[in-house]
Amino acid sequence: MESVARGGTRWKRFAVVMVPSVAATAAIGVALSQGALAASFSVSGQSFKVTTDKLVGNGFVQYGGVDVGVDSDGKKAAHPVAVSGFKNATITNMCQSVVTPDVPLVGTITLQLNAGGGGTPVKADNLVLDVAQLDTDAEFKNINIGVAAGSQSKGPKGLKPQDPTSFAQEADQAVLTDVKQTAWATTAGTFKLSGLSMKLHKGKKECY
Repeated sequence: MESVARGGTRWKRFAVVMVPSVAATAAIGVALSQGALAASFSVSGQSFKVTTDKLVGNGFVQYGGVDVGVDSDGKKAAHPVAVSGFKNATITNMCQSVVTPDVPLVGTITLQLNAGGGGTPVKADNLVLDVAQLDTDAEFKNINIGVAAGSQSKGPKGLKPQDPTSFAQEADQAVLTDVKQTAWATTAGTFKLSGLSMKLHKGKKECY
């Protein structure tokens, strides 16, 4: 990690630090009410891919976590993730894809969602994202690196890190461009997907 001073900071291609995931399959165009926002989730065992042209998030915090799910063999599996929270975010030109293999009589199926184009971005409040891998150009405003996860004050209220003493970072704002990422889970207090298009494709047709 590059050493930085407090204030405006730009990092290029900063992998698995910022988390610009934008929609879980279960969150299609619907506001998700989660109450106290969790630090980890029970996941299906399937990750999904997301691309966006630009994500602007205000009130950002990030720390490590673990998601637990069931793999294809029916065994419990743990997935280390970077958990990121935003008080609010706008996302331009979003694509999300999830691949389901071995569907009886059909084979592999890809569900692809697109939203936030045509000049009207996706909007989300109290956004919490669990991501395994990320490539993006990122710019942070007033970033603080090395705070305790349980003492952060800029992210969504109600976040509950698994380890409150673990390493975390927070910033007033994060701007990400040319985003490509793999995620395990996403939740939000509200999630408005303008211009939503959902399509099923036979075979593998991911966003990237």
